[in-house]
Amino acid sequence: MKEQIVLGIDVGGTGIKGALVDIKKGKMITERFRLETPQPSTPTNLAATFKKVVEHFEWKGKIGAGFPAVMKKGVAQTASNIHKDWIGTNAAALFSKVSNCPVVVLNDADAAGMAEIAFGGGKGVAGTVILITIGTGLGSAIFLDGNLLTNTEFGHIYLKGHNQVAEKYASNTARKEEELSWGDWGNRFEDYLHHLEFIFNPDLFIIGGGASKKFDKFQDSIRIKTPIKTAELLNEAGIIGAAVRAEKLLK
Repeated sequence: MKEQIVLGIDVGGTGIKGALVDIKKGKMITERFRLETPQPSTPTNLAATFKKVVEHFEWKGKIGAGFPAVMKKGVAQTASNIHKDWIGTNAAALFSKVSNCPVVVLNDADAAGMAEIAFGGGKGVAGTVILITIGTGLGSAIFLDGNLLTNTEFGHIYLKGHNQVAEKYASNTARKEEELSWGDWGNRFEDYLHHLEFIFNPDLFIIGGGASKKFDKFQDSIRIKTPIKTAELLNEAGIIGAAVRAEKLLK
């Protein structure tokens, strides 16, 4: 049915990806379509590429977009890996204008979390669930009984014992730059999770992002009380979660 289908778009610093999503089943019903993020990634340039993704699907309907920024009422408050001119820009209004469609824009890690809670490792889990995406930095999303608290930035938590911000210490970038073995890096990631565990007492951690595919290489270094799962939807999570959020908020 038409009302079950939403266009999900995942806006990143290097690529803009989209697909049509059956939000009842949590599945993409088309292949992902990807375009390079324009450089410089100014609002005008990026919006033009966003429009091309929408036009590829000949889409007229609800759109959900994950975006690499803290988002408040559609307005970007930060700019991670995109042009700084996005700060203060109403991304939802701009994308709606160029696409002539209603658009919801949310933080990209929140979008991934929405998908995992609705259809992945967090489905049906009561209590507090924290998703951490491991990549260039550390993205985060937190849920209480399936309800999202938007725009968390747990990757920016200061780790006092290590005198630095968490993502400078335990991201995949840190592992590569310091040429750490997976085991040594896993010890760092355990420190980070232990700190989050102490603060939030979660019922489940979900680990996503590119490094989650290598979980078998560092899982023996993680010795915390909280259960851990790896993300199930992988690279599709951002698109699916954005579509789910749009369906919830756009009436």
